[in-house]
Amino acid sequence: VQLQASGGGSVQAGEALRLTCTVSGLRINTMASISWYRQAPGKQRELVARSSIFDGADYADSVKGRFTIRRDTPMNAVYLQMNRLKFEDTAVYYCYTPELWGQGTLVTVSS
Repeated sequence: VQLQASGGGSVQAGEALRLTCTVSGLRINTMASISWYRQAPGKQRELVARSSIFDGADYADSVKGRFTIRRDTPMNAVYLQMNRLKFEDTAVYYCYTPELWGQGTLVTVSS
């Protein structure tokens, strides 16, 4: 099973990006939980958003109302739509399912 994150880039504050986590080797509709984490320079990795087939979605307080996590079963991918980006959203973003991390994708937001 592999998780492949993509979609990062450099944007201005207030703009949007969509990250994609493409899953291979397992169907996402069999995965109980898929999450996005991020790690900013000098900080610990933190949970950004989680999609659970039991509980739905939940988000870090810092991104509520701006970010949306969504599963795309036909594409076997999970998206993180990030709107109204802020400078403090700058980080490397990772997708995660229990015991498996994807490689990160860098998001840089300039103010």
